[in-house]
Amino acid sequence: MALNKLRQLDQNSAGITLPKDDLRIEGLLDENGDVDGEHQIHVRHIGNGEWTLEIVEEIGI
Repeated sequence: MALNKLRQLDQNSAGITLPKDDLRIEGLLDENGDVDGEHQIHVRHIGNGEWTLEIVEEIGI
């Protein structure tokens, strides 16, 4: 099990890193290992320290 550190980003948010191997499997990185394009991620708190991340293909406005 990989552990990732929670980091302070600014006064209103914190962040974690995601392993590039997992991002590569999802097709989110280009051939240089950089994020390919822009992606929206929906983060949902499930409860008791559990969260889910979901790539949102289209945002209905």
